[in-house]
Amino acid sequence: MLILIAFILGAFFGWRRAKRRGGDRFDGLQYAAVHAILFALLTMAAIVVLQRLGVI
Repeated sequence: MLILIAFILGAFFGWRRAKRRGGDRFDGLQYAAVHAILFALLTMAAIVVLQRLGVI
């Protein structure tokens, strides 16, 4: 569930960043995709680390 939330938040922040830099729709889609994947991977890595430490 956390990975899905991170994916959606990453897409939102990526879209917003592209629009703030003056990009068009395709720039927004590219930034959204890259940020969504990055946020999801970072969240997955954090979950693995926290599980190995016994926190979760």
